[in-house]
Amino acid sequence: MLHATGPLLTVDVGTGETHESDVDHVLERFVGGRGVGTRLAHERIPFDADPFGAENRLVFATGPLQSSRTSFTGRLSCTGLSPLTGGLCSSNAGGFLSRNFGATGYSAVELVGASDELVAVHVRDDGVRVEPVPDLRGALTSEVTDHVEERHGQGAEHVACVGPAGENRVRFAAVMTSESRAFGRGGLGAVLGAKNVKLLTFDGDSTPDVDVGGEVSEDDESGEAVADAVHRGAATSDSVMRRQGTAGLTTYADEVGALPTRYFSELAFEGAADVGGDAVEAKKYRKGTCSQCAFACKLPTRDEERGVETEGPEFETVMAFGSNAGVDDVVDVMHANDLCDEFGMDTISCGDTVSAYLASEGAFGDVDLVTDLVGKIARREGVGDLLAEGVDRAHGRLDVENWTAKGMEFAAHDGRTLNGQALAFATSNRGADHLYGSMYVYEYPLVGPDDALDPTGFAGKAERLVETENRNAVLDSAICCRFSRDVVGEDRLAALLDTDVDSLQAVGARVVDLERHFNNRRGFDRRDDALPYDLPGFEAALDEYYEKRGWDDDGTVPRSRVE
Repeated sequence: MLHATGPLLTVDVGTGETHESDVDHVLERFVGGRGVGTRLAHERIPFDADPFGAENRLVFATGPLQSSRTSFTGRLSCTGLSPLTGGLCSSNAGGFLSRNFGATGYSAVELVGASDELVAVHVRDDGVRVEPVPDLRGALTSEVTDHVEERHGQGAEHVACVGPAGENRVRFAAVMTSESRAFGRGGLGAVLGAKNVKLLTFDGDSTPDVDVGGEVSEDDESGEAVADAVHRGAATSDSVMRRQGTAGLTTYADEVGALPTRYFSELAFEGAADVGGDAVEAKKYRKGTCSQCAFACKLPTRDEERGVETEGPEFETVMAFGSNAGVDDVVDVMHANDLCDEFGMDTISCGDTVSAYLASEGAFGDVDLVTDLVGKIARREGVGDLLAEGVDRAHGRLDVENWTAKGMEFAAHDGRTLNGQALAFATSNRGADHLYGSMYVYEYPLVGPDDALDPTGFAGKAERLVETENRNAVLDSAICCRFSRDVVGEDRLAALLDTDVDSLQAVGARVVDLERHFNNRRGFDRRDDALPYDLPGFEAALDEYYEKRGWDDDGTVPRSRVE
């Protein structure tokens, strides 16, 4: 099977010492990206580690597809112990960083230790330099990238950094790259901040030579022929996602009653059309994309009258800062999106947490308060210090319901309507994240009738969820964007990786097993596979899910599955 190549680089940010390790045995079994990050974290992070402690590690990892010209592959993975959930978390970001990371020649770069002063870590194929950057204390994302441009002559596509939120250990702080792309979920930006690392840069001329999919034959669509087909498919797709990104789902989710509104108290929003796909598209002023991708689904948006410019919002941000906050002006949502990018925060967790505060104050729709709270959270000022802890830790003092799973705030695609997605939220090792299991795709549905599922109930959904979680784990290891769904089916993905579908499922299962086992060792079990609402048949579906995975009834992984 095709996999990433190159050594692991370990950087102790406290001492400045570096070390290279041969990790071919990991690459061969786990492909790259999330899989490799998970295996390395499982081996190297103590099960009792403090997420903010020096013993936590942050692993950036590339996949084999980042060495190709295939569309949907402008992504990089980051893995570490989450300060939001207390479990293992992988997140990946788009933009233009991945190719520059690959040019260093490393398959993975891990940070360990903690610095006594604020530093930048510069990784090149000819060496590593740790540079004190005290003048960047409190700098916004754009200010960091301006600094790198001025000091080192490198653009935002070489930079991964944190804003004030990461420095202040906001539990849902993001690592930002290309200014507006985020390693968003799980608070990995707070891990970087706890290590006193403001930024990393990646560069070099050592991109590995990877033969995507093996040899190309005249009668077999494999190898680079598949890569070309994927690129052509992306370029010719007429998907609404190309014009509106995921924001195009807003009105549809509202119509079927799956759009969280006013801190999850309702399932439809009267202002959905005013913040949804058409409203976002009306503010789009040019095309945007990620490295090597012809799909060009990104959303550079601008409002001239109010002077607001950002990238997005995507659907999850529309939900979190729009419907869930009771805000019905797309420019207000754009503004919140931009603030989160500049401060370096996950828009889903931040928006949901702000919405929880609005619920506690009876202040839905107060956009001035929303703006004020985002800044206070990032700086941990006043009530922002409480809200920076996230809903799970703050809900009691706010006297609101705890709308989280495993401590992570919920994404959209409400499970009370889409019951398979509810199961996916509950079982996800990452927490209440929609992309871990992606069952909403089958329940809206966003697929053809042969693959669609009735959104009500759990019949047949445990088996489908296992298959989808496994495939998503491989996509995150290869690494390939979720938007590739209509162009990169399982057979094409297998051809790109020079293998077969069964082997892909086996790799995905290994990744999910390792994540679950790590979390089990930290005390997670069936009690954490829970939801803030009741659904008939849920416990039976959970039993079926564990059986399909080969796990024990209490939600733990037998040791034999991770040896």
